[in-house]
Amino acid sequence: QVQLVESGGGLVQAGGSLRLSCAASGRTFSTYAMGWFRQAPGKERELVAGISWNAGITYYTNSVKGRFTISRDNAKNTVYLQMNSLKPEDTAVYTCAQHKAMFSDPARLYDYAYWGQGTQVTVSS
Repeated sequence: QVQLVESGGGLVQAGGSLRLSCAASGRTFSTYAMGWFRQAPGKERELVAGISWNAGITYYTNSVKGRFTISRDNAKNTVYLQMNSLKPEDTAVYTCAQHKAMFSDPARLYDYAYWGQGTQVTVSS
């Protein structure tokens, strides 16, 4: 059983920064793509950022390009999302996820099969 545990969410002012962390356990971490999703009230869940097993491929949704950075530390079984220049529209529950297959493209939405519980990010104006 894959377990994913997020941390780092909170309340920040517009223009501020947060760093989310996701610690993984249960199977080999280093061979799987990881991603960060978010879902705001009344909106569909969105893939915010993804990263391949060796960080050779990264994906960002257009609204966060230049502001968010996804990274991973395979030695620590952890993936991070650095969020800068936060905007009120970034307010959402952020959830990390892991692909079901090894060495796959992190932009493939339907390959994400394992999910954390989520952490709330609220950006005030």
